[in-house]
Amino acid sequence: MKLKTSFLIMAVLAFLSVGAWESYWRSQGYTADLDDDKNLWSWNRSKLDKASADDVALLGSSRVLFDIQLDAFETQTGKKPIMLACAGGSPLPVLKDIVEQTAFKGTLIIGVTPPLFFSTTFPQASPWKRPQSRIDYYYNRTYAQRLNYMVSFRLQQQFAMLSANEEQWSNDIDFKALLRNVQMERRTSSPQMPPFYNFSTIDEDRNTKMLPRVYQDTAFANSIIKVWGFMGKSAPPPDKASTIAFFLDYAKQYTERGGKIILVRCPSEGGFRMGEKMVTPRDEFWGELLEKSQLPGYHFEDYPQLQYPCPEWSHLNAEDAYAFTTELTKLIQKDGYLINFKTE
Repeated sequence: MKLKTSFLIMAVLAFLSVGAWESYWRSQGYTADLDDDKNLWSWNRSKLDKASADDVALLGSSRVLFDIQLDAFETQTGKKPIMLACAGGSPLPVLKDIVEQTAFKGTLIIGVTPPLFFSTTFPQASPWKRPQSRIDYYYNRTYAQRLNYMVSFRLQQQFAMLSANEEQWSNDIDFKALLRNVQMERRTSSPQMPPFYNFSTIDEDRNTKMLPRVYQDTAFANSIIKVWGFMGKSAPPPDKASTIAFFLDYAKQYTERGGKIILVRCPSEGGFRMGEKMVTPRDEFWGELLEKSQLPGYHFEDYPQLQYPCPEWSHLNAEDAYAFTTELTKLIQKDGYLINFKTE
């Protein structure tokens, strides 16, 4: 009887503690949200196994995640694309994986963020390692890991207190992140990256939306801009020759088996755009890529309907991203590179 009573008391205390902790974070403006981690990426990567030649996959970095809204794309074309972009990563490892490990020959829309696309082909470099680690996990994950994620996936959708991210955002609130953010005395004089706050939400299809705070709170937007500045100063020079050669090789293999590739340059502005112009001039990088690949490409500067402000210089807010996606798909359809399945 005592054991039963003790268990009941423990259960009640645990329930009250969890409820209080969850209520606190809800009161701070947090909501239940999925983690954009290797598990969610793998979940969506598995869709390629059943995809047909009529399907579309999106490759790139965070600009593709933010700027191409899956619901807008589906509304315009009748097809919801498979989102395989990776924040802070090059699309080249994912292109290689698709060419070498799948029979997929649908349409690949590849976002070209110059500092990342042209960055490197070195396997240990961050822009390459980020997507490659997800690819490796997709092939090596165990059944236990898959089962664990199925449980975690449902919990993440219900509890704000589980908010976390592989990118180690400064405002994650899981216990690991809270411990990580405890301020310790610095023991090194090396430059420290400014606090990097999560500024988006994501769903199970990896459709990503910018948080309203970014365009409502200038100070918050500036905190993200400081991170871009820090990253830009510490980034090595681009390796244009090897990245273009690598892309041309795999693009040729993919198109020769019947697949289609479309290149897209999403908006950027402010200091970020200035840095891109200096380090990766349009004619020398984007222009050379299009000339050598002979692939269709859509650069936001060429179309007034694709020009929208970026609150933190590099991504669109959710409303503008929906409009950007709609206009972009209209252009691609007009040029005959995408079929409108709604009218088929």
